[in-house]
Amino acid sequence: MKKQTNIVYAIASLMIVIVLMISIIAVSYNKSDDWQYDPLNIPEMIANKVLGGNIQYRAATTSMAEGGIGYSVGGSKDINNFRENIENNYFPIYTDLTYEGLYYDYYFNTGNSDVCNDLFCPSYSHAISNDPFSNEEEYYMTVGLNSGIQNFERKKLNLVIVLDISGSMSSAFNRYYYDDPLRNATEEDMKSKMQIANEAVVLLTEHLNEDDRFGVVLFDNGAYLAKPLSLVEGTDMDAIRDHILEITPQGGTNMAAGMSQGTELFNEFLDIDKTKYENRIIFLTDAMPNLGETSRGGLFDMIKNNSDNSIYTTFIGIGVDFNTDLVESLTKIKGANYYSVHNSGEFKDRMDEGFEYMVSPLVFDLQLTFESDGWEIEKVYGSPEADESTGRLMKVNTLFPSRKQEEGVKGGVILLRLKRIGDNDNIRLEVSYEDREGNQESNEVDVSFPDEDAEYFENIGIRKAVLLARYANLAKTWIQDDRGNGLPRITPDTGIIIPDDNILGEWERQSVPLRVSDDYKELFEDFYEYFEQEMNSIGDSSLSKELDIINKLADY
Repeated sequence: MKKQTNIVYAIASLMIVIVLMISIIAVSYNKSDDWQYDPLNIPEMIANKVLGGNIQYRAATTSMAEGGIGYSVGGSKDINNFRENIENNYFPIYTDLTYEGLYYDYYFNTGNSDVCNDLFCPSYSHAISNDPFSNEEEYYMTVGLNSGIQNFERKKLNLVIVLDISGSMSSAFNRYYYDDPLRNATEEDMKSKMQIANEAVVLLTEHLNEDDRFGVVLFDNGAYLAKPLSLVEGTDMDAIRDHILEITPQGGTNMAAGMSQGTELFNEFLDIDKTKYENRIIFLTDAMPNLGETSRGGLFDMIKNNSDNSIYTTFIGIGVDFNTDLVESLTKIKGANYYSVHNSGEFKDRMDEGFEYMVSPLVFDLQLTFESDGWEIEKVYGSPEADESTGRLMKVNTLFPSRKQEEGVKGGVILLRLKRIGDNDNIRLEVSYEDREGNQESNEVDVSFPDEDAEYFENIGIRKAVLLARYANLAKTWIQDDRGNGLPRITPDTGIIIPDDNILGEWERQSVPLRVSDDYKELFEDFYEYFEQEMNSIGDSSLSKELDIINKLADY
């Protein structure tokens, strides 16, 4: 009897195993239908790498911000290319250093003392400060970027990765490809740009949830659909990660083809519920197009059309020769931003801290109308739309959620340098903006510039913003003057001037050896003392990485 019972149990167990195997096979078959295989359209080197593999499921989670959020602007989210070029003894270009990218490296006291219950609650702080060289009095105001959102969670994401696999991605990320295009990264070099890009894509996939959708497009001379846009829960993400890590570079750089192919994947998702879903392209490239549509205007129009259809773009710049000139102009578009990547560990830290913020624009078309008989806006620092923001208007296309901690909001201010035009200190400020569903909001307030005779900072947030703006002004003017072999325009008499907004136009970027003229060495040496004193007064030791840059330029 016992033997018969054992046989029954064995048969039952075997039947259960068979049923489970049939179920797994059926599920695997259904899920594998998501893949598209066409060797005529996909390079042989990747045809069997990106498509295929056994089905496994790997869950991910969406993090939430506790204790509320603030905002940062769109556009540049770091100045990594500026620092990396100097570290590797290359001369950075003007667009490697942006004010908004610099600000996003730091937390700011926004000067907000009121309870915020709205989507956006601006706050205003004032400062009077003497130029460290000329000692001339200067006037500033910050716009603090505050939000009433207490528990932020990103929406479901339809994400298309567009990955540059062109030949220029073969060089080491700390070298310039067009210095020697025949020289690939070697073992004695650091990793190639392609390896860093592949690792960045893998890190991005770790932040997807099962109800997100994910697709992949690759481009070199042309563009290739590697994976249709489909649900993560039906995708073998582990296999995808393995295959992506094996992609190797070849061919030219047709960014327009990649963007066009990536856009097509959203055709059936243009009417999504904006309260539940985000559509975003993450475009990984060194941004040196040489095929197809290569004009700034043509690429801008493609991204602008996508933005009008609520398909927003993030650029991930790869390598020390990443062309910030091109991408900086493209990410002035509504909903756009960009980051620079020089190693996977650094990128992982950034994504662990803020992937959900990167893909979630919340405020659009922000405009600050500035009415005063005594003041006007001379310069805006910390917004990619700064060239459109003087006189009576400050304009910002996009605000993204940003981490809020005890010391403030990451990148949470825009700095206005003001010019006195009369004796009246009263200022009327009216802010208007649009939420992601297209609803219009506005608020207005009257403020008065403080009547102070001595150096005055309303809080350490505006003090830090002024310090960093002066640092960027000095560095950007140095780039213009010394890179162009011109005479320095900053002197003890002129003080730290506002640099011209010049744009260099060659996409295929070659290196220029780092150099610092004797005049600028002396300026950086003097500025070092000022910066160090202000850093200690502010009490933010993280500013020391800028001090290291200043010290290198002073001694170079």
